[in-house]
Amino acid sequence: MKLHNLQPAKGSTHKEKRLGRGEASGKGGTPIQRRVPKRGFKNPDRVEYKVFNLGQIEQLLEKYGLTEFSPENLYSNALISRTDLVKVLGNGEIKTKLNFRVHAVSAKAKTAIEAAGGIVEIVK
Repeated sequence: MKLHNLQPAKGSTHKEKRLGRGEASGKGGTPIQRRVPKRGFKNPDRVEYKVFNLGQIEQLLEKYGLTEFSPENLYSNALISRTDLVKVLGNGEIKTKLNFRVHAVSAKAKTAIEAAGGIVEIVK
């Protein structure tokens, strides 16, 4: 027996498995998009609005003393972020005459605002 022909006993050593080294190895991890179940449909053209009801607006008028309901006034009072779109819905009552400059308004809210003597202007 010489140093150049020494080797371990047969079966005592094993080749290590190289896990997660590519798809073709057969031992790679499953991609995350296949593990997480997908449900439904995500509309890429959906428009998200920051919604205010007429009842909320009446309370905001008392609290902040708004003279006009517009995205600029709401942003300056830290009620919305700079890029939010504002929509007014008709839940509640409004008794104060107030001008509205908003991105969208429901039909019920528009009739209630105009009945109170206010003006609705749609901003783009």
